[in-house]
Amino acid sequence: MKLKKTMLFFSALFAFSTATLSSLAYANNGSQFDQGFEATEKGDFQTAYNLWKPLAEQGNIDAQFNLGLLHYSGFGVKQDYQQAMEWFTKAAEQGLGEAQYNLGNMYLEGQGVKQDYTQAIKWLTKVAEQNVVEAQYNLGMMYYNKQEVQDYQQAAKWFTKAAEQGFAEAQYNLGVLYQNGEGVKQDSAQAVKWYTLAAKQGFSQAQFNLGVTYDYGQGVKQDSAQAVKWYTLAAEQGLAQAQFNLAVMYDNGTGVKQDTQKAKEWFGQSCENGSQAGCEVYRKLHEEK
Repeated sequence: MKLKKTMLFFSALFAFSTATLSSLAYANNGSQFDQGFEATEKGDFQTAYNLWKPLAEQGNIDAQFNLGLLHYSGFGVKQDYQQAMEWFTKAAEQGLGEAQYNLGNMYLEGQGVKQDYTQAIKWLTKVAEQNVVEAQYNLGMMYYNKQEVQDYQQAAKWFTKAAEQGFAEAQYNLGVLYQNGEGVKQDSAQAVKWYTLAAKQGFSQAQFNLGVTYDYGQGVKQDSAQAVKWYTLAAEQGLAQAQFNLAVMYDNGTGVKQDTQKAKEWFGQSCENGSQAGCEVYRKLHEEK
């Protein structure tokens, strides 16, 4: 049975990285501030809050940031995004990068404030310019995905900065931009370069796309054995499209010794992970028995 592989690239970019920066600030000088930090190490967040609040009200930037975290997380106080927003804003306006990042993401998600992409970009840009890779990546995602601020060239700019720092999701996304010619001149060789860097970090979507490039000789010399290698790595992480393509390679004996049993197993795995094509082939193989 001669089957065709899934050739379609993953064209959707990887999702936002919106985890709040959550490491409490610590001065280590025996002060009231540090007493609050020591209380958190004992799980006594209420005492920490009581110690930090007067300091925050006096303009202590680290205390302001930490109060924001306590309100955001609901430790020692009732969870309150609006209060978190207030304290992060105070610290952010004093130039604290961690607070600026959290503030930008809260505007992005609409937590404690009306969703506002312009404000999100304002604060994330301040942090991104300090080479905080998560902020650079999130800026890229905003410029790519959000119609209100969509700008593929800006997306490419920030993905590049994050990718050059080794951020796998940004490397993959930059590869997609080069593959599609979005915000940059279409360049399959550059796509391969960035897919490879992300794939070597274990990023399954990049491994799959890299498999496709070797399979069809797009931006790289055609090499079925390399295609099998990268499909296998992505398939072992549960990626249905890679499992389906790998099954076809085994079924046809392309880039690997023909093995109908392994082909059947991978078709089954792809079916279990949501591949309709995998389900259809797997069902036909059972009917042929």
